[in-house]
Amino acid sequence: MLFGRKHKNPIKIADKGVVEWKYTTCGYCSTGCSIEVGLDRSGAAVASRGAAGADVNRGKLCIKGIFEHELFESAGRGSVPLMRRSRLDAFAETDWDSALDHVGAEIKRIQAAHGRDSFAIVSTGQIMTEEFYTLGKLARGAIGTNNYCGNTTLCMASAVSGYKRSFGSDGPPGCYEDFEHTECLMAFGSNLPEQHPIIFWRLKMALEQRKFPVIVVDPRVTMFAQMADMHLPITPGTDVVLLNALAHVILKEGLADQAYIDAHTNGAEAFAALVAQYDPVSASKICGIDEDTIRNVARLYAKAGAAMTIWTMGINQSTHGSDGVVAINNLNLITGNIGKPGSTSLSITGQANAMGTREWGSTTGLPGYRYLEKDTDRQEVADFWGIDAEFFPRQRGLAMTDILPAIETGQIKGLWLVATNPMTSMPNTARIRKTLEKLEFLVVQDAYRDVETNEYSHVYLPAAVWAEKEGVFTNTERRVNLVRNVQKPHGDSKPDFWIFNQIAKRFATERKIPSFPETTEGAFEEMKALSKGRMLDYSGMSYAMLEQQKGVQWPCTEGAASGTQRLYADGKFQYDDGRAKLIPLPYVENNEVPCDDYPFWLNSGRVVEHFHTRTRTGKMGNLNKFSPTPYMEMNPDAAKPLGIAHGSYARLTTRRGDAVVMVQLTQRVPRDMVFIPFHFHECVNRLSLGLLDPHSRQPAYKQCAVRIEPAPDQHAAAVHNVAARAY
Repeated sequence: MLFGRKHKNPIKIADKGVVEWKYTTCGYCSTGCSIEVGLDRSGAAVASRGAAGADVNRGKLCIKGIFEHELFESAGRGSVPLMRRSRLDAFAETDWDSALDHVGAEIKRIQAAHGRDSFAIVSTGQIMTEEFYTLGKLARGAIGTNNYCGNTTLCMASAVSGYKRSFGSDGPPGCYEDFEHTECLMAFGSNLPEQHPIIFWRLKMALEQRKFPVIVVDPRVTMFAQMADMHLPITPGTDVVLLNALAHVILKEGLADQAYIDAHTNGAEAFAALVAQYDPVSASKICGIDEDTIRNVARLYAKAGAAMTIWTMGINQSTHGSDGVVAINNLNLITGNIGKPGSTSLSITGQANAMGTREWGSTTGLPGYRYLEKDTDRQEVADFWGIDAEFFPRQRGLAMTDILPAIETGQIKGLWLVATNPMTSMPNTARIRKTLEKLEFLVVQDAYRDVETNEYSHVYLPAAVWAEKEGVFTNTERRVNLVRNVQKPHGDSKPDFWIFNQIAKRFATERKIPSFPETTEGAFEEMKALSKGRMLDYSGMSYAMLEQQKGVQWPCTEGAASGTQRLYADGKFQYDDGRAKLIPLPYVENNEVPCDDYPFWLNSGRVVEHFHTRTRTGKMGNLNKFSPTPYMEMNPDAAKPLGIAHGSYARLTTRRGDAVVMVQLTQRVPRDMVFIPFHFHECVNRLSLGLLDPHSRQPAYKQCAVRIEPAPDQHAAAVHNVAARAY
């Protein structure tokens, strides 16, 4: 008997009639894949493929990238600006000058009546870095509001906060090549196969060449957990306890790199005193990992010649998110695992250009990782922009998660949303709906007219999508890569860069404002000048270099042939004394935990077919074919006493709302937990609490308590979900 494909028909890829391939960078997650889009004779985009020779993806793409060319003609795209007096009126089409004049006038009216900070701006992690830089210049140097943030607060703020607290600056220190050198990998709250498939492929390739232990810490038996050597099914929200206990064992058993601690850190004594309280026996009762496993993992990690830790939203989206990142950094610092090949604490970023807004968006400070709180930083940027430094605030304003509650209290009267959709992405949807209704003026700038938040806007500005524009993205490993223009914008939509420049012209008569380059490459040259000599040095880069090398990692100094793989290789950190901080982290129990009335944990996460709120992937036929509807994973031993069957519907209720969802019975979740993909707006965020991390202001999406009951009438369940969308 013959096995395999030897005598089967070979797989054939349909000829799409491609006559030209155009280079660009994928616009979905933060992996940063180099991609080529195929055009037919009419100029239509008909195919996508991974770019051979690109170090990141090496010709590979995930399912989202394979169908990314379909975005150009996807349903729901906006083609002309729209305006209306109130959200109860119908939209009317208008021209760009009228729409932009109205936006400028309303911003000025609100600020004149209520103060500069009464108008807020919330951006995204999806537009080009040059666009982030230009929006930051507009917000900080022309409009002058201090209430300016990005939706990256919902995904990466805890990583930013943790890096700043430990190392003195944001900036992931490691790179993907570290997989090829590490001797031990520990992953916290990260399901790489579905979240970042190409990074997972890089890991798999490294494991094929050289075996090393993989430890996955996750409450759910994810795909990643199934392939790991060790799976630690931690109690939700208790990562800090586990990490403190690991540090306890390493210090107590003399496994720490004391020479590194002495040479490169501060705070070792206070840190040691704190973790002394977290012995494995006591910690196991809180985090749910038995004491022997804690000891074994600590020894395995500390004794490895090179060890690395990665994480995603399982750490960040927690009331202890920032502390969790700091605790990971602590673990790597006490073992000397920073700045060496195979040794890093590497946050796996969510959005395609979340790093770009962190670097250049000026949301938490000023461009180039500068601080509003530093006089020298404010003066340096003011001089470069040609404005008065006193125009800048002396500390950052409200985060996105504080801007929305400030609408409720009347502090914020107007809001401009750029490529972000809080009606789907924010916790407690019912509250957000009421919040948006209170605004005097709401502008939605998005590639899609049909985003849910647009139901509450007064002006809609249709933006170009992804490779209808040109600029750069920065990926998880600090690699700057080029997005080349592939097609012209849909209809009369415009690049975000153009929109920001046009709004700036509406403020040029009010006060002295910065000049705004007419091209993205001009903005890139400004960024290079502002970055020269700083940690995130772009000065050696050019668009031609980025395309030729298919991405370059910063820092890349002027005259350098390429970029730099790792930060802190010299042991010098971004604090004034050059030392990192070991920070003691007492655990405070402030999660919403299961109780008699709400006996289940509700967990959420990604599926490989979809991205964030499905604004884009929800329009892709093949992606919806494989993941067409929301569902809930539930343990069959928990479902049976409730009379809930596989494939039936169940109603989930929290203290904030309810949702009806189809049930998938599986042992991947424990008896006291359920899991729902977060991409579907009619489910998770109607239920989630979203308590905020005190340092990062990031919501805790993944820890809340829920009650579950059968919903036997499936037709009624479908009607309920339609009503939920319409309400």
